[in-house]
Amino acid sequence: MTHPASSPLIPKAELHMHLEGALESELLVTLARRNGVPLPTYDPDVLDARYRFGQLQDFLDVYFDNLAVMRTAEDFHDLAALYLRRARENGVTRAESFFNPMTHVGAGVPLAAVMEGYGAAFADARREGLSCDMILDFTRDLGAEAADQMLTDFAPFRDMIIGVGLDSTEVGYPPVLFRDVFARAAADGLHRTCHAGEEGDPEYVRQALDDLRVERIDHGLRAVEDPELLKRIAAEQIPVNVCPLSNVALRAVDRMDRHPLFAMLDAGVPVTISSDDPAYFGGQIGANFAALEDIGTSQEVLIGCIETSFEAAFIDAGERERHLAALRSAV
Repeated sequence: MTHPASSPLIPKAELHMHLEGALESELLVTLARRNGVPLPTYDPDVLDARYRFGQLQDFLDVYFDNLAVMRTAEDFHDLAALYLRRARENGVTRAESFFNPMTHVGAGVPLAAVMEGYGAAFADARREGLSCDMILDFTRDLGAEAADQMLTDFAPFRDMIIGVGLDSTEVGYPPVLFRDVFARAAADGLHRTCHAGEEGDPEYVRQALDDLRVERIDHGLRAVEDPELLKRIAAEQIPVNVCPLSNVALRAVDRMDRHPLFAMLDAGVPVTISSDDPAYFGGQIGANFAALEDIGTSQEVLIGCIETSFEAAFIDAGERERHLAALRSAV
């Protein structure tokens, strides 16, 4: 093999990454000063040192506090442009990125400003040769009615997204609550994916499949606790998008070598690797592959996960084959 999977010379698809989670501390400080938003410190190194989390909610508290600096279309452009540049630097040739407008709109930011900024950055990246699209994520702890209203409000921007997802605090907000809004999205031709089984038990994963009829699962870690569910995911070849550094940072997994992705792979589940929120969890997609290489994961397994990511991407068959051909050439 010419290059390891972590190399930027190996083409990759990133399918589980939140634009708001790419808010690196230097940009956070820049936007805070631009918009007059106070921070506990304006030292990026000190801000980075705060990112030590005991659980998902610890992270979400910091994550949402930091988003107060996002106010204008320029801010959203700068954030997305930063991530898309980092993605290319890590070998990403296909990026499907979550974004969370419900948080920004709730803070008084016009939806049009969010989409103007993000849309411009993605258009620029496409002109530079990156295949990239956005997925509208619903904030589950704001409730199903708020998600339904966001889907309605999003009608003028429908052509700017390829799908919908469901994120944030999992326990207490099972997927079944969002069945109707996901049905609306499906009827409009949007792809569906859902965070399930990161905190929530295997029933959350089952509901994502049965009630939301998702095409992919994000995280899905706790599915390994239910052998029958795991067999079903493998039989139906539902891709599971895992984020190794995130899972260890948030204590969903105690050690990298005990990550459930290995049990998933052994069961025949299609697994992809992504960064989740790279500004908070120790690195971009390349760092996630490197962490798996560091514990001795074979290149055959890792390249297989990259192949799966292109197979699982929401792209047409012709584009998929072009990405896979480029991967075969690089390997």
